[in-house]
Amino acid sequence: MSKALQQLLDTLALDKIDETIYRGQTPETSNKRVFGGQVFAQAMRAAQDTVPEDRMVHSQHAYFLRPGDPSVPILYQVDGIRDGGSFTTRRVVASQRGKAIFNTELSFQIAEQGLSHQIDMPDCPGPEELGDDNERWKEMIAKQRDKAGARAAVHRPSLRPIEMRSVDPIDYANPSSRDPEQKVWIKASGSIADLAETDSQPLHHAILAYASDFNLMGTSLLPHGVSIMNPKLQPASLDHCIWFHDIFRADEWLLYVMDSPRSSHGRGLSRGSFYSGDGRLVASTIQEGLIRLHRD
Repeated sequence: MSKALQQLLDTLALDKIDETIYRGQTPETSNKRVFGGQVFAQAMRAAQDTVPEDRMVHSQHAYFLRPGDPSVPILYQVDGIRDGGSFTTRRVVASQRGKAIFNTELSFQIAEQGLSHQIDMPDCPGPEELGDDNERWKEMIAKQRDKAGARAAVHRPSLRPIEMRSVDPIDYANPSSRDPEQKVWIKASGSIADLAETDSQPLHHAILAYASDFNLMGTSLLPHGVSIMNPKLQPASLDHCIWFHDIFRADEWLLYVMDSPRSSHGRGLSRGSFYSGDGRLVASTIQEGLIRLHRD
């Protein structure tokens, strides 16, 4: 598990090739597309490098423009839009072969005190009481001998740096219609302090941003009884946003609570909330994904 986390940390360590230009790599994968959470998190790391240490990212808003090619490095161009008294804004464009594949804007803020409230963390079993989602994937793949099994295998490598334990696991091989809600405990699959050169809150932000792309879009499929493994499904992230509310550690269990209020026109909208083990709402996310189902 720690080897997989080390690979993720290496992926988030970008090469700085100019003052505002960074290069990111994609780990070897059988997937024909770059995982959206990787590009989202790498862009955040590029922007973080251009901002003073006393300013933390509090929001990131992004659009996925073209599929990323895992065999080609990704260039990240950072635009320093504004450096204000308490807020800093950055725009990042990711490109391959001279074409933009992703663009995002991030806002950073100096820590300050202010009005504070939150909704309560849902009551549910803790991670110690639940099975490992990664082990369930292994068992499911071993039982599948068709194209669906091959499709599951493609998604499997991306899951390993992040441990996941679902409160009410989804049967991806035999999906049935259910409410568009799910709860998943997640954490990095090792100690970040032991593996990272610098164990900093910005790094934990990036790791959670990476992990936030797992399961979220699939929530909008639940009421339709359609699995991400369905060969007729054309899934893709269209946009993704995240807001950070409080400090946390990405290598400690966080409860990811997701719901999908609406799907229409081949798109599904999903929302998520991250709670720390002590019940603090530390981050929120929302995403619209393409869930185009081909009928023939």
